[in-house]
Amino acid sequence: MGYSDIGCTGSEIETPNLDALAENGVLFTNCYNTSRCCPTRASLLTGLYQHQAGYGYMDSDLGYPAYQGRFRNNVVTIAQVLQKNNYRTIMLGKWHLGHEKEYDPLARGFDRMYGIPKGGGVYFYPCVGRDRQVYLNKELVTPDSTWYSTDAFTDYAIEFSREAITDNKPFFMYLAYIAPHFPLQAWPGDINKYRGKYSKGYEFYRQQRFEKQKKLGITEATTKLSPPDYDEWDSLEDKEKEDLKMAIYAAQIDRMDQNIGRLVSVLKEQGELDNTIILFFSDNGGTDANLNAFPEAELGSRDSWTAYGKNWGNVSNTPYRKYKTFTHEGGIITPLIVHWPKGIKSVGRLSHEPVHITDIFPTILSLTQTQYPKRLKGKELMPLVGADIMPLVHGEKQKPNKTMFFEHQGNQAARIGNWKLVKTHNLNWELYNLKEDPTELNNLINKQKVIADSLKNQFNHWAEQCGLKPWPVNKN
Repeated sequence: MGYSDIGCTGSEIETPNLDALAENGVLFTNCYNTSRCCPTRASLLTGLYQHQAGYGYMDSDLGYPAYQGRFRNNVVTIAQVLQKNNYRTIMLGKWHLGHEKEYDPLARGFDRMYGIPKGGGVYFYPCVGRDRQVYLNKELVTPDSTWYSTDAFTDYAIEFSREAITDNKPFFMYLAYIAPHFPLQAWPGDINKYRGKYSKGYEFYRQQRFEKQKKLGITEATTKLSPPDYDEWDSLEDKEKEDLKMAIYAAQIDRMDQNIGRLVSVLKEQGELDNTIILFFSDNGGTDANLNAFPEAELGSRDSWTAYGKNWGNVSNTPYRKYKTFTHEGGIITPLIVHWPKGIKSVGRLSHEPVHITDIFPTILSLTQTQYPKRLKGKELMPLVGADIMPLVHGEKQKPNKTMFFEHQGNQAARIGNWKLVKTHNLNWELYNLKEDPTELNNLINKQKVIADSLKNQFNHWAEQCGLKPWPVNKN
């Protein structure tokens, strides 16, 4: 999901439930992920960089500890830690961190599970073009023709939360929607809501989102929009098809928001919403994938396998450059909504302080007053990377020179304070001052050599510590 794809960060897509969570909570405008689904999930659940957790690439084993595609034996998940603190631990949706029983959610600290251990790309069932199975705890289930993953994940989220409340158990829920990952598949009613609304073209909606972002304070008034990276709308042979693709994508996000609203309503009915901390964010930016595996299928139907393509991806990532898998801002930055009525006194605020998904684990430990273990099954655990962000939620400022590192498929970056060193695989390093130039337009690599060299040295030290290999990784 791109940075600007929800209403509170600039979108025209209707997301009233997420917008309400932001309005009644705190919206972080500079939260970072790892630029790809599987590594981000590993990093989120362990509080470590993905290479430390074993997912330097994806869930395939490349023969090295940092690229083994399974959790290493000296890491622990949030669920495993909270499970020992008497929390009911619940996982729903896309897992994509090892589908074998010894690596699935139940083996990694979750008491309840409904979803797809092998990964995403599933909306209707059966899923054309992908071998995916749905599990309820240890039981393989076969959905019927009325099944749609976003709805089904929420059904069980509601069931499991009610069960925990009835059992008087505090609960930790990891609800990993597939939406809006490709393929573009949505309910016809949701698609029709947006059909024709994207007929004005890429430039119109990107500019509209950017202007809304400035009005909302998401970006500074002085921020410059990154250069367009899409085809001229008037040059397209099939504008109606392009309109339809974005309408389906919008429908997927709309349906996700509807379901988040369903869950929030149940928590409110149960009297638990005020004391439930909700965090919402995305695992990477919008994609530049341009797929159409079954061109004869009706777009949006259960038989289609299509992505919305680079042109709309550029709109999704407004105002930033690049896409999913890259380490420029468009690939790694996500909004983070934090909602907690009982715990946040000053709501409706924006925080521009940079945070990272590795900060979520220590934040949850702090909120639940849970100790991070030193050992697991005789193995000494790696220390957590991040820091508790609740002081930032309450309005404090970030400690200066917060350090974050990134790497995926040879795309690399280091952010230290306001300085960011970044490169695309096999290209030269670039250097940006994100305070003055958040959209990475003014490359200072030749003007700030001392700073650039310092960041390179720190990146190389981090890479050595984490066991990074040159990309492409030669399988060991």
